Amino acid sequence: MTSYTDKGRRPVNGKFLAFDHLTFYVGNAKQAATYYITRLGFQPIAYKGLETGERKYASYVVRQNEITFIFKSAYEASETEFSEHLVKHGDAVKDIAFTVKCLDGIVKRAEEKGAKIICDIWEESDFNGTVRFATIQTYGDTVHTFVDRTFYNGLFLPGYVHIPEDILGKQLPPVKLDFIDHVVGNQPDGQMESVAKWYETILQFHRFWSVDDSQLHTEYSALRSIVMCNWEENVKLPINEPAPGKKKSQIQEYVDYYGGAGVQHIALNTQDIISAVKHLKARGLEFLEVPDSYYDILKEKLKDNSVKIDEDMKILQELKILIDYDENGYLLQIFTKNMQDRPTLFIEVIQRKNHNGFGAGNFKALFQAIEIEQAKRGNL
Repeated sequence: MTSYTDKGRRPVNGKFLAFDHLTFYVGNAKQAATYYITRLGFQPIAYKGLETGERKYASYVVRQNEITFIFKSAYEASETEFSEHLVKHGDAVKDIAFTVKCLDGIVKRAEEKGAKIICDIWEESDFNGTVRFATIQTYGDTVHTFVDRTFYNGLFLPGYVHIPEDILGKQLPPVKLDFIDHVVGNQPDGQMESVAKWYETILQFHRFWSVDDSQLHTEYSALRSIVMCNWEENVKLPINEPAPGKKKSQIQEYVDYYGGAGVQHIALNTQDIISAVKHLKARGLEFLEVPDSYYDILKEKLKDNSVKIDEDMKILQELKILIDYDENGYLLQIFTKNMQDRPTLFIEVIQRKNHNGFGAGNFKALFQAIEIEQAKRGNL
């Protein structure tokens, strides 16, 4: 495992403030949004579709604290870019959008450095003000949209109308997920380094953390990972690739079923992972489980370590929450089973206590849990 301290020169052409939202291309936006509302505790906040004058797409926006997702479906098969994406990838994250400052400078640099501009700077307005956007291509068919909200104070974006709270969702226990911690992109073997270099060159992101297959492996499979992030280090994008092993890794399984590079999982940060997981389970969300032997080994290791876990270890074990730590602090994390039929996208819930890693100490246990699921699917 490697942590990087050299962030390079502070970018002068623009600033990435945060994840703005993620846009999912799905077969049925209404139903997909409802799933995230009932299972994960989101609330509907906005809608755009036929009733608002939008003729091509239905878009449902759900939010939980600082996390915003858009679920988008096409009305007609003639929308070939959309329909081809859906057939190739299934329900998937299409757009990782960032809130930015100095949009012009970011787009100018990206263009000068060779980025593929999908849609150059444009504006959208309503009575709440004006938002400026631009969209560029990143790995696979995934894109990044830059969102400049400097002169906008509306609920979400122009063109959307407010929709009421979900009655059922309000009756279920609150989950209290706070913000997007990181978004992971899987690549085919041999493409991780070039993608990391793209973020360095195009967006002036820097390497924050990395591991290789000598550190992350089980008896059967392995991966390599580089975490890219902005100067302020609040936008983190791990880039994974499979490494050769005795059997097919979960990264290769993803690439095979997704049809190339794409978003593998979204990590959502919480201040209280025990309550969050209890309430997510009460809502019917399913998680990967590790064997009790994981906790027996962990307890032995922690006996001689200066780091003290504040949470009750018995409860963490009951909920199958993973623990990783170093001399400064620790993190708690857990991973859902796949969010749709294709074994592609899943969700991570993470709580940090003075620990900025990504659970390297848990990767073996996680891989073994995933391999059990892969074996059930006949894909190990």
